[in-house]
Amino acid sequence: MNPKNQLLLIEDERNICNFIMTILKSNDYKMTYALNAETGLSLAASQCPDLILLDLGLPDLDGIEVIRKIRSWSNVPIIVISARTQEKEKVEALDAGADDYITKPFGSSEFVARIRSALRRAASGSNSSSRTQQKYIAGDLVIDYEKHIITIHHEIVHFTQIEYKILTYLSQNAGRVITYDSLISHVWGPFADSNNRILRVNMANIRRKLENNPADPQYIFTEIGIGYRMVDNENT
Repeated sequence: MNPKNQLLLIEDERNICNFIMTILKSNDYKMTYALNAETGLSLAASQCPDLILLDLGLPDLDGIEVIRKIRSWSNVPIIVISARTQEKEKVEALDAGADDYITKPFGSSEFVARIRSALRRAASGSNSSSRTQQKYIAGDLVIDYEKHIITIHHEIVHFTQIEYKILTYLSQNAGRVITYDSLISHVWGPFADSNNRILRVNMANIRRKLENNPADPQYIFTEIGIGYRMVDNENT
């Protein structure tokens, strides 16, 4: 059996810290915690955790800056847990390098599922780069990167070059929230207009081809005001 994953929680509110620690220990994760950014950064460097849970409202340093500092030397998955609900701050955290964002209060089942998803992505990435991964599989959807073929229910579905580029970027980052700006920059280039109208038009076309019911998607989910998240790759 593989050793249990080591998680680091950086959270200054003791009651929330105890609540999260109880949830995760009951799911057999090994836990360490810090009540401020300075201690958290020290533990992140010395213990090399498999995943970091980070509150943005720390007493000594803003969580966005903590993300940037960690990203300067590590690709460890970071899940932000915060009471901040403004879309701008969520986008800023994700653009700084966070892998996911959960708003307080949250349900324990979804919380644990998000952690598992982030750990799976990290494990998959350590075994082989997403760029070398040959296929994305989720339910009846298969994206064959090598053959440039997308099938649903074993039937080939044709997408434009832009639509295919959007789909491959989202699927190669499956489970992560990809911000509008990140997606626009990847597909249309770093100097593209940040107005996401053209992205929304392409996404609407993609969903018409991809989803049984575009209003109730099963493959690509919208994080309103932030970006998109594609369902986890089952081929990992």
